[in-house]
Amino acid sequence: MLSQRVLSAVIMLPIVLVATYVGGPWFFALVAVVALGAGYEYLLLLRRGGYAVNWALTLALIALFLVDALYPNARIAGGGLALIGMALMTWQVLAGNAPGSLASWALNLAGAIYVGWSASHFVSLRALDRGLYWLILAFAITWICDSGAYFVGRARGKTPFFPKISPKKTREGAIGGAISGVLTGLVGGLLMGLPWYHGLALGVLGTLGSTFGDLSESVIKRQIGVKDSSHLIPGHGGVLDRVDSLLFNVVIVYYYAYWMLGVR
Repeated sequence: MLSQRVLSAVIMLPIVLVATYVGGPWFFALVAVVALGAGYEYLLLLRRGGYAVNWALTLALIALFLVDALYPNARIAGGGLALIGMALMTWQVLAGNAPGSLASWALNLAGAIYVGWSASHFVSLRALDRGLYWLILAFAITWICDSGAYFVGRARGKTPFFPKISPKKTREGAIGGAISGVLTGLVGGLLMGLPWYHGLALGVLGTLGSTFGDLSESVIKRQIGVKDSSHLIPGHGGVLDRVDSLLFNVVIVYYYAYWMLGVR
């Protein structure tokens, strides 16, 4: 398992970092592939849970959120959310008020927001002043927190941490991840020239985002009764399993930079 995780990381990491560095259409294309892949896996989970799935409308809304981040002045997100939200409800009307219609409507719409709106912040964050560095900071906090939790949990983990949601996670692992994530935020912030307290705050918030982003996706999987969103990535599960923490942290870092530091 560990060897598979390392091999997958060795293959994927250069692709992500090169696309992030280059930016522009290459980065947008990577974000689009990842977001639509994660959305597809989310819909597979819904279908497995017995809910009705509208592939076209839900994936279209995810795509519209991404395009809105690319062209923020076009106000695509608001119009897309309203129109596709109504179209999804109309879909349930045409289905004749089938059992579970309300839940299916809500879960399709919520999934597009969860995956698409969150993922659109990758594009928005990259577009900020020094956006490359902000993205690398978000990546670093998330990945190092995740790695710290994994390795400390394997070596020292004994006490369950939210066992009904993620049975293998331990408090010791969570503490290891928290220390790793906070230190990464602090050091990364200093390297970016931020005052130490902003780096510390980003480390703390990023650690919370990493931890609860992962656990939030685990809630979805536990509700459906599966371990992974798919088996696409050896040692890691699916695309959604790989980006669950980042979907939280890219939002956190973006709004911290935007609101607290006035970055535009």
